[in-house]
Amino acid sequence: MTDGQSARLPTPGPAWVAAVVHDLDRAYAEAEMGTVVAWAGRAGVTLEVVTAADPVPDPRGLDGIVVFGSDRSAYDGSVPWLAAELDLVRGAVEAGTPVLGICFGGQLLARALGGTVRRADQGEFGWTRVTSDDETLLPSATWMEFHFDTFSVPPGAVEIARTPLASQAFVHGPHLGVQFHPELTPEAFGTWASAWRARGFDQTLPSMGLDLDQLCADVAAHAEASREASLRLFDNFWRRARTFPAPSVI
Repeated sequence: MTDGQSARLPTPGPAWVAAVVHDLDRAYAEAEMGTVVAWAGRAGVTLEVVTAADPVPDPRGLDGIVVFGSDRSAYDGSVPWLAAELDLVRGAVEAGTPVLGICFGGQLLARALGGTVRRADQGEFGWTRVTSDDETLLPSATWMEFHFDTFSVPPGAVEIARTPLASQAFVHGPHLGVQFHPELTPEAFGTWASAWRARGFDQTLPSMGLDLDQLCADVAAHAEASREASLRLFDNFWRRARTFPAPSVI
């Protein structure tokens, strides 16, 4: 992601939402969006895919932003695209453009709102029960977790979900940050598995008590229930976000 901004003013018709995906290969990036694509189709939302190699969009010209996961850390200043992406999310907060942050995206949203991100004392990996305080927004469910880092709930935000090990979701105005992966499908996980094999990370999984074939089987077993829960979550986020004032254009 580069520092230049490409502005697009809001126009009548379908809502425009930037889907910020961190794989430089656009085909992989689009596959990683999982159930967000199905949700957008039924919600009448046009997704504008933004990879780490693309210019940062102007958040004032968008109806929303979804920031997906990454294998990088949201506190690592050596990541070449991180500063521009953090500015994007901060600009969205300032403009009132709703942000949905998923895993890394949730951590980045926490940072943009004044929270902190750090290495977790204990990461979470695999399908984990998440308890919600707000079932009308985020249903309590078994969600896929895969994170080494964790966020603090930022000032002014309200934590709405957690596991015994970590905060799992917060809201701040129209924004929602989650630590888990509601978007995950077998196809999306297949892109993870391909990337892991390409860089040898699959060989590290046994030392974490994980097996790649078993993870694939677990994703398939949870696919339908996770899909339905994720679509409810995205619908609820979008419905709630639309009750706040429309993004400003300066």
